[in-house]
Amino acid sequence: MKAVELRRLTKNYGKVRGIRDITFSIEEGEVFGFIGPNGAGKSTTIRTLLNFIHPTSGEAFIFGKDIVRDTLEIRRMVGYLPAEVHYYDDMKAGDLLRYSAGFYGPVDETRMKVLAERMNLDLRRKIEGLSFGNRKKVGIIQALLHRPRLLILDEPTGGLDPLMQHTFFEILSEERDNGTTIFFSSHILSEVQKICDRVAIIREGELVQVETVSNLTGNRFKNVTIVLDATAKDYELHLSGIIHHERSGHEYKLLYNGDIKDLLQELRHVPLVDLRIEEPSLEEVFIHYYER
Repeated sequence: MKAVELRRLTKNYGKVRGIRDITFSIEEGEVFGFIGPNGAGKSTTIRTLLNFIHPTSGEAFIFGKDIVRDTLEIRRMVGYLPAEVHYYDDMKAGDLLRYSAGFYGPVDETRMKVLAERMNLDLRRKIEGLSFGNRKKVGIIQALLHRPRLLILDEPTGGLDPLMQHTFFEILSEERDNGTTIFFSSHILSEVQKICDRVAIIREGELVQVETVSNLTGNRFKNVTIVLDATAKDYELHLSGIIHHERSGHEYKLLYNGDIKDLLQELRHVPLVDLRIEEPSLEEVFIHYYER
């Protein structure tokens, strides 16, 4: 059984773009990245998946349960962190967490205190006195407190300093090791590359690609830097598999997804000074998909 399955999920807002025919699935226990710039449709997809907004067409399932018919059952299994968190300002952080956790059953005070200590959050402070980063910590603990089977995180690191981001990713790794499925939506590609098994790229409300991070950054694409001798100043590369190239003097920089053997064969009789073949970052591959 899939943890999450979307089948041609669509949400229209009249003339305003929503999402169209979004189809992908997430395996149970997987960390799945959902990437795209702000406004691409990430939050709309998540809110439709959670039935906060009703889908125009298509269907989706969480642990085999229909997102529309089985909303209440689904929400007991899900921990959700929205991109922006809004709470009752006059409540203390600890009281708010106890209140929200009470919807799922007995409150695990020990877990709450351990998470608050790790996130460096003072549970005695009122929400109105918390910074944006500390409010985000409350949201993270709220999403984790009832030990959900599925974590849905929408831009989760906004407002967290680098040290706290490191702690947050440690906690996510522990949750993954305990079998929790994580749906991680972000426009910060280095974060996605750090933790996710697979990613879906969304562009202007439509799905562009679903692939493993290793395939996107390693097996299919290579960064190739070729430095030629001055005698090769008129040389031009003619080779399929070159996705993008830049030339500066005697140096070529390529994003290449062809056969490395073909590339080396092409360069056999070229007066080389240097050749470097490296894995690209997820950001470089992402930019390729968006430009295409």
